[in-house]
Amino acid sequence: MTSACIMKTKELTKQVRDKVVEKYEAGLGYKKISRALNISLSTIKSIIRKWKEYGTTANLPRGGRPPKLKSRTRRK
Repeated sequence: MTSACIMKTKELTKQVRDKVVEKYEAGLGYKKISRALNISLSTIKSIIRKWKEYGTTANLPRGGRPPKLKSRTRRK
């Protein structure tokens, strides 16, 4: 598989991530959650890992270079 074939996907909504955690707390395994919600196993694992580490399912800020222009300057 080449890197040209890999497509980005949209983030899952908070409600979907909360549903994953809810099913995990109810005792379902990763595979069962994955099949039930039709989400990849690796996505389920990363949602639960983030929830265990940070205690939240909200989108966390990402790293990266800060913008060179402030939003006010960009509008002009």
